[in-house]
Amino acid sequence: MVFSTVLTSSPQLYFPKTTFPIIQRAIRTCSASLSTNPQRISYSQFDLRTYWTNLIQEINHKLDEAIPVQYPQRIYEAMRYSVLANGAKRAPPVMCVAACELFGGHRLAAFPTACALEMVHAASLIHDDLPCMDDDPSRRGQPSNHTIFGVDMAILAGDALFPLVFRHIVSHTPTDLVPETRLLKVIAEIAGAVGSTGMAAGQFLDLEGGPNAVDFVQEKKYGEMGECSAVCGGLLAGASDEEIQRLRRYGRAVGVLYQVVDDMLEAKMDKDINGDKKKNKGKSYVAAYGVEKAMEVGEDLRAQAKKELDGLEKYGELVVPLYSFVDYAADRGFSVDNQAE
Repeated sequence: MVFSTVLTSSPQLYFPKTTFPIIQRAIRTCSASLSTNPQRISYSQFDLRTYWTNLIQEINHKLDEAIPVQYPQRIYEAMRYSVLANGAKRAPPVMCVAACELFGGHRLAAFPTACALEMVHAASLIHDDLPCMDDDPSRRGQPSNHTIFGVDMAILAGDALFPLVFRHIVSHTPTDLVPETRLLKVIAEIAGAVGSTGMAAGQFLDLEGGPNAVDFVQEKKYGEMGECSAVCGGLLAGASDEEIQRLRRYGRAVGVLYQVVDDMLEAKMDKDINGDKKKNKGKSYVAAYGVEKAMEVGEDLRAQAKKELDGLEKYGELVVPLYSFVDYAADRGFSVDNQAE
């Protein structure tokens, strides 16, 4: 439900740098503070694109192994179609791995949960796209699951992915790297994120709520996935309660920020193609308040996310990947490539 829009490298899809003056000042301020603090590494020394792309390759391989085609074949084909989609950025699993490594956790300890988070993401998108929900015919640059496999099979594919999430975590997480008590916390975190008080609540209000529901819808449909991804990584590595709360606020801010920028890019593209004829659908800040107000919201979210990370500066350069996530969510400074080889 979050991190879902696929963007190409076409320059017409991006807002000019001058569109975000406050955000640009935030980059310069943060970059300056990083370069003067010996405990951190400057942005110029960290390449998020390379970090992200390398992780995508590992995650794709593990996802392919996690969902082999078996009987009933059609359900597994539908599951794989969405989970292994070429256009998927793998933002939830990459954020989970980055958060785990921040607190000294091993990447191998995070991979099972990271893959499970991508399954959650894919399942939620399958159900979101259904005609009775958001009624979207395409996703990640290809036809939606129900467009290819039918509504009935799409529902079953989503239903099958959710329990696979928990089985995969339990059966594949190395017990010598992650104690069972931590795994239980991870499972509880994911269950809460997808349930009736999490993303499901956001979808309900997106369908039934009034115009004042936009904040709740954004936080639950989009912020919940970012929050869960960051928190699960911290839980796997044994982060303290205070650190988990920072990750919780950070992840939620980044998740909503990502969607706010997606909505602004979509609104700009619609205007370029169709003039003012097409209106932004759903309960977004752009639809409710317009682009200018959405920009202000994005600036606030970016500042909130970085403020939470400032409290983790004792970890030095290990926090930079999460800082970089914030900038990417706001600026889309590069295109994340995830194409089949």
